[in-house]
Amino acid sequence: MDFLAITPRLHMLRFPIGQAYLWQDDEELTLIDAGWPGAAPEIEAALRGAGFDPGRLRRIVLTHGHRDHVGSAGELADRLGAEILAHRLDAPVIRGEAPVPEPTLLDWEIPLHAHGLTVPEAPPTRVDRELEDGDVLDFGGGAVVVHAPGHTDGSIAIHLPRHDVLFIGDTVASVQGVTFGVFHVDRDRAMTSMRRLSDLKPSVLCCGHGDPVTEDAAARLKAAAG
Repeated sequence: MDFLAITPRLHMLRFPIGQAYLWQDDEELTLIDAGWPGAAPEIEAALRGAGFDPGRLRRIVLTHGHRDHVGSAGELADRLGAEILAHRLDAPVIRGEAPVPEPTLLDWEIPLHAHGLTVPEAPPTRVDRELEDGDVLDFGGGAVVVHAPGHTDGSIAIHLPRHDVLFIGDTVASVQGVTFGVFHVDRDRAMTSMRRLSDLKPSVLCCGHGDPVTEDAAARLKAAAG
């Protein structure tokens, strides 16, 4: 796992497949997604190695219920006393009460999807707070929940208007440019969500797969959304 600084308040934790993001406020830390199952000790060690106190982790916000995003959320929350937040529609999947919805795959996505299944399955994970579109969370100067269905029914983005940062989950990828994401349950709804999210015009775009976009992020996202 790599731990990389993006801005003074924003860091990325990069796993062999996918990534998570750490946001630093003055007294608290927030994790957006939680990486692979079993990675909690490595994440905690990475925080300590970068000079952060893991005990300051107050919340883990899950953009959706896939294994490479839910991963270590439960173990981290138990170890560090953090709260886990996710959209109401993905919460039953995350808790293990409902099956993970199958994506509608294009032919070229099939081998990529099979590779992604090499990530261990996430264990059933508690959700302490179920989110809705428009909820405002107490970090980053007011983090706005944006429901972005399509990748999964309960996919969300997290927008930090005061910092022009957008955590966009897997609706969008930044692999070889800013592009429409893959493995969507409903491609049409995901594209509609992408277009809505492009209207937020972020200066920093944090995708679930690919490097964060820190230059011309708004224009590149708008172009990708058509």
